[in-house]
Amino acid sequence: MQPVEIYTSPLCGFCHAAKRLLKKKGVNFSEINVLTNPSRKPEMIQRAGGKHTVPQIFVGDTHVGGCDELYALERAGKLDALLSA
Repeated sequence: MQPVEIYTSPLCGFCHAAKRLLKKKGVNFSEINVLTNPSRKPEMIQRAGGKHTVPQIFVGDTHVGGCDELYALERAGKLDALLSA
């Protein structure tokens, strides 16, 4: 399974929804809280191509995007293939 990283904030409902989907699928992920670790936010912005909102989700070297994009992959039946690639 590909490593999954998710940049989050504890105040973000979309972050909670994205983590809920990943947990439901049994996916282990590394969470980087940019509120308590603000030094990591520039790294997130650079990796996400300038996007500065959370969540920003990465599966392996692939930038998925945010919560909406994660759920869109799931609805399209493409998330499992990305996770296992």
